[in-house]
Amino acid sequence: MSKRTEALAQRLEQGVRELADLARSLSEEEWQSRVPGDGRKIGVVVHHVGTMYPVEITLARTLAAGEPVVGVTWIKVHAMNADHARSFDGVTKEEALELLERNSAAAAAAVRAFSDEELDRAAALSLNSDGPRTCQFMLEDHAVGHAWHHLLKIRGALGTRAAAR
Repeated sequence: MSKRTEALAQRLEQGVRELADLARSLSEEEWQSRVPGDGRKIGVVVHHVGTMYPVEITLARTLAAGEPVVGVTWIKVHAMNADHARSFDGVTKEEALELLERNSAAAAAAVRAFSDEELDRAAALSLNSDGPRTCQFMLEDHAVGHAWHHLLKIRGALGTRAAAR
């Protein structure tokens, strides 16, 4: 484990802690409310973050090996997210938090296992128009940043209610 991977893993864990803490504090009405501009229920989004960690780590490992990521497009990501939202529309807080905590712990462990050389390795990333991206970019933009991204959107959806928490 390097200082870089430890820092990345700690940022991932901090984002998850903040997302989980906010999720635990929500009423059932808030859990079921929708995120403006996104349309998914807050609970579904929390579950979604947990669901995506294995995928995000797999993509980072592909780049770490110097292999291109092919066939992953934003159109496919949006379709996958829509399918997830339909499938988990009634997800409970307990189910979502358990998945989030389990998969984020595995993701943080995986992040810690990368070498600095792997973090620096780059290959084509179809999600970004086949431009070369490093493993570290993939981690920061996805696995590490995912909880933070949705945490901010959920806070925005809750408005002043989230600021009081």
